[in-house]
Amino acid sequence: MASTADRIRKIIADNLEVDGQPIALPDDLNISLSDAGVSSVDILAFAKLVSEEFGMEFNPKDSVDVKTVQDLVSRLDAAG
Repeated sequence: MASTADRIRKIIADNLEVDGQPIALPDDLNISLSDAGVSSVDILAFAKLVSEEFGMEFNPKDSVDVKTVQDLVSRLDAAG
């Protein structure tokens, strides 16, 4: 099975763009989606996709609390 980081990378690659371009994720995933230019609406939609993919509750407040993609991966790994 793919790692949590790989699964998150795939969700981002398949669903998020900024100005029609894919988001360039650093290897360490130390990037904020909002700082990368992703809209708050798209971040909420991304949170829903993460919830579905990982079978866990991930509400809008959680979206605000998670600062980077790596924070999200760490949180998912700790919960799983």
